[in-house]
Amino acid sequence: MSDRLPRLALATSAEHAQLHEDDLPLLAALREAGLDAVPVVWTDPSIDWSSYDAVLLRSIWDYHKRYLEFTEWLGQLDKAGVRLLNDSALVRWNADKRYLLELREKGVAIVPTQVAAGACLREVVGGLTGQEIVVKPTVSASATHTVRGIAGSAELAAELDKLPDGAYLVQPFQREVTADGEWSLLYFDGQFSHAVLKRAADGDFRIQQEFGGTSEAIEPPPAALEVAERTLASLDVRVPPVYARIDGIMAGGRFLLMEAELIEPYLFLPDHPAAYTRFADVVTTRLSA
Repeated sequence: MSDRLPRLALATSAEHAQLHEDDLPLLAALREAGLDAVPVVWTDPSIDWSSYDAVLLRSIWDYHKRYLEFTEWLGQLDKAGVRLLNDSALVRWNADKRYLLELREKGVAIVPTQVAAGACLREVVGGLTGQEIVVKPTVSASATHTVRGIAGSAELAAELDKLPDGAYLVQPFQREVTADGEWSLLYFDGQFSHAVLKRAADGDFRIQQEFGGTSEAIEPPPAALEVAERTLASLDVRVPPVYARIDGIMAGGRFLLMEAELIEPYLFLPDHPAAYTRFADVVTTRLSA
């Protein structure tokens, strides 16, 4: 019997070739759990992915900018028979935010959302004249090409003119984001781990850290847990995702889903240091199954 440790590639971007600093304790926890875990740049053409027992997606925060290359890479892993965490079919589905409409059809409460592309984008925005809206690409991350403004205004029209061709989500701006914050609920193997409440910097609506956003570890309300668990139960999978981040807002006593992050989300592990070990244990157990 071989005593070789299972080899786990932590897929990351060239920008974070040794992982984002907040993921370094995870690397240590995975090694402590008995895995030969190493950071690997996903775009490095010299990598023999078949030499790994599995790939865990981590700091690949550039995938949306190289989407075709990313999907080809997923196909490469599939062809090589390399296990991806989360599953490659789930990742493909989650990469395009049109999945929100599918979840709505399954009874998950989402932020009101329309999808439009090309000339239809102007038509959809025109139908919301006077409303404050947010427009974001269906394939995006970190608020890339996301704009906010009053539908029908010259200012928003100018911003829309700058957007590249593609499909976009059009949503009413949710004032709860700036007034109360946006929730992130973290799950490992379908089990709730921890939650944070994210707040935007004064004068901004983007809650990401790079735009001055902050996060606070806090217990989520029951309504948020209920919708998060319904979201996970609605996924077309045989087993729960190894990791999931469910983002949303509380509006009128209801939790409205904004995104289900199943690719490479920031997991707010520093806010809950014990979660590093929980996550590592789930990954190790999944690889031994």
